[in-house]
Amino acid sequence: MTEIDAKTEALVDSWLTLPEIAERLGVEVTRVRQMVKEGQLIAVRRGENRALHVPAAFIAADKVVKGLVGTLTLLRDDGFSDEEALEWLFTEDPTLPGTPAQALRENRGTEVKRRAQALAL
Repeated sequence: MTEIDAKTEALVDSWLTLPEIAERLGVEVTRVRQMVKEGQLIAVRRGENRALHVPAAFIAADKVVKGLVGTLTLLRDDGFSDEEALEWLFTEDPTLPGTPAQALRENRGTEVKRRAQALAL
């Protein structure tokens, strides 16, 4: 679970709590917690009650956005912290265009992964 600064938090339009994600995915909250623990999702503490939240852009309909897990793995392998990964995923990239998170949602994961791999070079 990550603490993020105001700049990084401002990049993300919308957040979901773990129970909201569990409902969308049709799984128990414990499964969502396990996904966070395994690095399949990034969760941050926010709000007055410091509840865990995940960017809503990571969930499409009833599943995790295709390509997200692999992209998060690449970013971690590149030495990114969760906060740095969020910042990278939600920062405009004119060569995509849009943000890497938007590109993943639009099934353009190959381009996102190429950029993530290039970060290590």
